[in-house]
Amino acid sequence: MKSLFRALQYLLPHRGLALATLLCAMCATAMELVPPWVIKVIIDDVIQAKKSWLLPWALAGLVAAYVLKNIFASLRIRLNNSLEQTVVHELRSDVFAALQRLSINYFESRSTGEIMSRVTNDTEHVERIFIDGLEGALTATLTLAGITIMLFALNWKLAALSLLPIPILMLSASRFTRTVHGYYHEIRRGSGEINGYLQDALSGIRETMGFGRKAYEQRRFSALSLAYSDANLKAMYLWSLYSPGMILLGSLGTVLILWYGAGEVSAGRLTLGELVMFLSYLGLFYVPINQIHSVNHMLQHALAASDRVFEVLDAQPDVTDCPGLIVPLEKVRGDVRFERIEFHYRQDVPVLNSLSASVSSGERVALVGPSGAGKSTLLKLLMRFYDVKSGAVLIDGRDVRDMPLDYLRRQIGFVQQEPFLFNGTVRDNILYGDLTADPSRVEGAARAARAHEFIDALPEGYDSWIGERGVKLSVGQKQRVSIARVLLKDPPIVIFDEATSNIDTETEVKIREALNELTRGRTTFIIAHRLSTLHNVDRILVIEAGRLVEDGPHELLMARGGLYAGLYEAQFQV
Repeated sequence: MKSLFRALQYLLPHRGLALATLLCAMCATAMELVPPWVIKVIIDDVIQAKKSWLLPWALAGLVAAYVLKNIFASLRIRLNNSLEQTVVHELRSDVFAALQRLSINYFESRSTGEIMSRVTNDTEHVERIFIDGLEGALTATLTLAGITIMLFALNWKLAALSLLPIPILMLSASRFTRTVHGYYHEIRRGSGEINGYLQDALSGIRETMGFGRKAYEQRRFSALSLAYSDANLKAMYLWSLYSPGMILLGSLGTVLILWYGAGEVSAGRLTLGELVMFLSYLGLFYVPINQIHSVNHMLQHALAASDRVFEVLDAQPDVTDCPGLIVPLEKVRGDVRFERIEFHYRQDVPVLNSLSASVSSGERVALVGPSGAGKSTLLKLLMRFYDVKSGAVLIDGRDVRDMPLDYLRRQIGFVQQEPFLFNGTVRDNILYGDLTADPSRVEGAARAARAHEFIDALPEGYDSWIGERGVKLSVGQKQRVSIARVLLKDPPIVIFDEATSNIDTETEVKIREALNELTRGRTTFIIAHRLSTLHNVDRILVIEAGRLVEDGPHELLMARGGLYAGLYEAQFQV
C-alpha cells in the first residue's frame, strides 16, 4: 500500500481538478439513485392508485435523471482523463529524470530493455491507478454509500439482510489481494526480462543471421514468453475463481431479499412498488461491489508495476556532487594528475593498484597495455563515471570530486571505440556537441573531422537520416561524425578510444587527419590498439595489471626493450 500512497501524492498539485472530478462523480451518483424511486411512484401511485396525471411528470423526471447522470458522467470522464494524463506525464518525467541522475554503474549492471520496461510498460500500468483505479473506486464507493442510505431509509430489515454477504466478500477480497499481488510481481519481472531480451536480440540481429542462430533465438524467446504467459495464467486462474464467486454471493443476497420481501408484501407491511424499488437499489448495490473487486484485481497489477517504478525513483547514484559546489566560469587548462589510484569493480578483483601519472596541458598521451590492464577504467575515473576507492584524480591541481559533474564532463570530449550515433540526422548528431551552434559551425566541425565530403554526398546531405546507432554509415564515417561532434563541443581535454583495426587505409588516413585537428592544443588521451600509429604522440603510458610500468616516447620505450617493445614487435610480426 506504500506504493499506492506514493502514487496518489502526485494528485496533490492538482487538487482542484481532482475535486472537480469528485463533484461530478457525486452528482452522477445522485442522479443514479433517482430512477428506482420514480419507478416506485409509477407502480404505487400511477398504476395501483390510478393517479394517471402523475405519469407525465414521473416520466419527465426519469428522463431528466438519465440525461443529467450522463452529462455529469461525461464531465467526470473528461476531467479524470485530464488529471490522469497530467499525473502520468509527471511520473514518467520523474522516472526519466531519476535515470539521468544515476551513475554509469546502474546502467552497466542492467539491460537497456529492462530499464526501458520500467519507464514505459510499468509506468503505463501505474496509469491504471488513476484511470480505472481511482475513478472506479471513487464511483463505486459513492454509489454504495448512497444506495446504503436509501436501503436503510426504505426498510432497515431488508437492508440488513442485503448486507449479510458483505463480511464474506471482504474476507475473500483480502485473501485474493495477498495472493495475486505476488503473482503480479512475477508478471512485471517477466515483462522486463522479455523487453531486455528483445532489445538485445534486435540489436544483434546481424550476428543472429550471420551465425545462423534464428532457431536458437526463437527457443530463447519462446522460453521467456512461456514463463510470462504462465505467470499471467496464475493470476487469471485465481481471478476466474474469485470473480464468479463474488457474483454468486451477491445473487444469493438477492434471493434472500425476494424471500423476505414477498412475505412483507403479502402481510401488507410493504407495497409492491417499495419492493420493486428495493430490488432495483439492490441490483445497483451489487454492481459497485463487483466493480470494486475488478478495481482490486487491476490495482494489484498496477501496484506491482509501481513498486518497480519507485525502485528507480529511490535508486541513489554512486557518484554525486558535493553540496555547495560553484560552477567555474572558465574552462580548465588541462593539466591532469593521477595520484596513487586504487580502484576495483569487485572487492576481490583490483583493477588499478597505486597508479600515479601526470599529463601536462596540451600533451598527447597514449595508453597502452594488455587487455584488461585498466586503461579504459583510468579514463572513466577521469570523467567520474566512477569514483576512486583511494587516491585522487586532479585537473589543474583540483580534485575532480570537488568539481560539479556537469562542469567536469563539459571539459572532456570522448570519442568511443564504437561511436554511438543517435537515430536522427547527421546534423542532429554533430549538434549534440553544442546545441546552439549555427550551420556554418556544424559544417566547419565536419570539415575539420574530414567528414564533410561524405556527408555532402549523402542524398539529403547534413539532413540525411542515418538510422539507429548510425547503421546507414560505415564504421569510419561514424567515427568521423563522432569526432566532428567533439570538435563542436571544443573541450580542453579529449579522450579517443582508437578503433582503426577494421577500416581501410584511406579511411584510416582521414581519421588520423581528423584526430590531429581534434587534439591540436588539447590534453589528449588515446587508448591505443594499433601501436604502429603512435609515432605522433608525445608520451606513451604502459599499464599492466593496474600499474604504470613504463612511461616515455616511442623511441625511448623501444630502446628499453620492455613490455611496450614486446607488444609492439609482437603486433608488428602479426
